[in-house]
Amino acid sequence: MTPATPLKQITLIGVGLIGGSFVLDLKRKGLVEKVTGIDINSENLERALERKVIDEAFTGIGAESVGEADLVVIATPVATLPAVCTALAPVLNSRTLVTDAGSTKQSAIAAFRKYLPNHLPRCIAAHPIAGSDRSGALAAQFGLFQDKKLIVCPHGQEHSDGLEQVESLWQAVGAQTYRMPAAEHDAIFAAVSHLPHMLAYAYVHQIADHSNGETYFNFAASGFRDFTRIASSHPAIWTDICMANKNSLLDLLEGQQRQLADLHKLLEEGDAVALYRYFAEAKQARDNWQASQ
Repeated sequence: MTPATPLKQITLIGVGLIGGSFVLDLKRKGLVEKVTGIDINSENLERALERKVIDEAFTGIGAESVGEADLVVIATPVATLPAVCTALAPVLNSRTLVTDAGSTKQSAIAAFRKYLPNHLPRCIAAHPIAGSDRSGALAAQFGLFQDKKLIVCPHGQEHSDGLEQVESLWQAVGAQTYRMPAAEHDAIFAAVSHLPHMLAYAYVHQIADHSNGETYFNFAASGFRDFTRIASSHPAIWTDICMANKNSLLDLLEGQQRQLADLHKLLEEGDAVALYRYFAEAKQARDNWQASQ
């Protein structure tokens, strides 16, 4: 692991759980002197200043907020990257590294290529695998990334020193770093992150839309709470993610419909033996995964 080089200034665009937790840990470890926060929500910026997540606040991208940054971290919904990169282009210092924290990497790299073409060698696409159903500056916390995975998706034109510097900063806050192609990343996280969110939202809709939905909610307990926790995630974030990764998700949704059709058939036919086997196979697969963590 390469030791992280301390930075004088990080500019964080989008002051919430992921970016806020990242800079909190870097500040605690003495790896950044000053964090400038940019957010369209002035109240959120006030909370971030109060909690010392950031040291200076701006509601827009400009030379004053970005020009002296060693690193710009974009932690906004993935659909905002074109607009963010467009605003960054005229004010970025040539030495400044730019990275993101979104969960779709093909769209991030496409935005870097199109809107920051002259800065592309200093653009690093990254995705920390950590999260919560909470959002905003008040959700930022120490230690969020300890022993979590961080994926970097090289686009082939980045400078190796910048790639290594971004990785070293994430390693410094406890993350285990990996590299993989953006298309592979998006397919994987469509399956293990994006689809579960869609299913949780769909299931809550099914209950809420039912004629007896209010009664069902009144008696819902731990099983419902566990299964639906991620349906409390921010709708704007997940709308953007799902639209950015829609092709992978369409295939996965078709697969899920086939699984549901199989379950429907087993129940309809009263095949308890096959249903037990179906449940047991799924249990074993999850137990194997849990044991490997």
